[in-house]
Amino acid sequence: MEAPAPSPYDPSRCTRTITIAAAILTIALVGTGLSLTLPLLSLRMEAGGMSGGFIGFNTAVGGLATVIGAPFVPGLARRFGVRPILLFAVALGAIVLVSFHFVPDFRAWFVLRFLFGVSLTILFVLSEYWINAAAPPERRGLVMGIYATVLSLGFAAGPAILAAVGTQGLAPFAAGALVYLLAVAPVAAAGAETPAIEDETTKGVFGFLRAAPAATLAGFIYGAVETGAFGLLPVYGRKLGFDEQAAAALITVVALGNVVFQIPIGLIADRVDRRLVLLVCALVGTGGALLLPALEDSPGALHAVLFVWGGIVAGLYTVGLAMLGARYTGAELATANATFVILYSLGMIAGPPAIGLGMDAFDPHGFAYALAAMFGFYCLVAGVRAAKSA
Repeated sequence: MEAPAPSPYDPSRCTRTITIAAAILTIALVGTGLSLTLPLLSLRMEAGGMSGGFIGFNTAVGGLATVIGAPFVPGLARRFGVRPILLFAVALGAIVLVSFHFVPDFRAWFVLRFLFGVSLTILFVLSEYWINAAAPPERRGLVMGIYATVLSLGFAAGPAILAAVGTQGLAPFAAGALVYLLAVAPVAAAGAETPAIEDETTKGVFGFLRAAPAATLAGFIYGAVETGAFGLLPVYGRKLGFDEQAAAALITVVALGNVVFQIPIGLIADRVDRRLVLLVCALVGTGGALLLPALEDSPGALHAVLFVWGGIVAGLYTVGLAMLGARYTGAELATANATFVILYSLGMIAGPPAIGLGMDAFDPHGFAYALAAMFGFYCLVAGVRAAKSA
């Protein structure tokens, strides 16, 4: 296993626990607000007569904001402080959410979506930096596993809130803004314990892709797989003969696996070379995807495989972040986290079209074959890196 990087941020055990909990709660609340907002905006635009292409391009602007904005986040945090920038991002996100309701011209929503994407980018980059910096080296995998689990629960809570408040009027936007603003509390409670970025790094954002390809590319592959699978798995289910409700339920099965497996994977990553853990996650991703076509007539077995598959491949995100935290500190860690978030966003942009083209080319099982190809590519990367560390 890679040697832990010495960190200038070394709080007491009690303080460390409190600040980690504050960081995880912050991003969980943000995740809840985000998962409430994404379907809400799409439904509002669809009800307003916008085409699927218009809605898709508007949604993609959020990823563009991440790619453009993430490289600047570490420098801003170093200059103004992590805590003030986090509070600014929370305020910006809440204001933009409410603004969607009061701006009737959907073309202006491209600007609002970009600003909302900037807010999210800041919050994810700095919260993940905060968690990684505060995590004890010997428990970093566990901490990142808890983070991924709580974030998944936050994502699940958003649609439930939307179902309760409805999609009409100001109420859903106000609910999203309120959840977002609740993130002020843990940031404020952490106070001076929020880790500072005092040094600088000469390494550019994509310099980390060359220096740590296994860790950073894990973000790209998982972004592509997660977004593509969640968007197109119901379509694949329909091709296998499931009705609409049963096809949509396949996403729930994958999401439940994500929640259940992250802490165990994090614990394993604290005891085993994390490069090997990433390789195993990718191998399971490849094998599980190739197994799907053989299970089209066995719904129970298909659910079981998707549950395990979804949980284990999500370890790419958990373990990739833990690897960066073990290797870097300070400004380098913040920039490495920015690289990870950028690559995850690029994966979100590239994944659905690639999987969709696979489905068109190899009907009906192109979905599974495209996923297997993505994981197979990552197996090569992770395998080479694991061999070099042996």
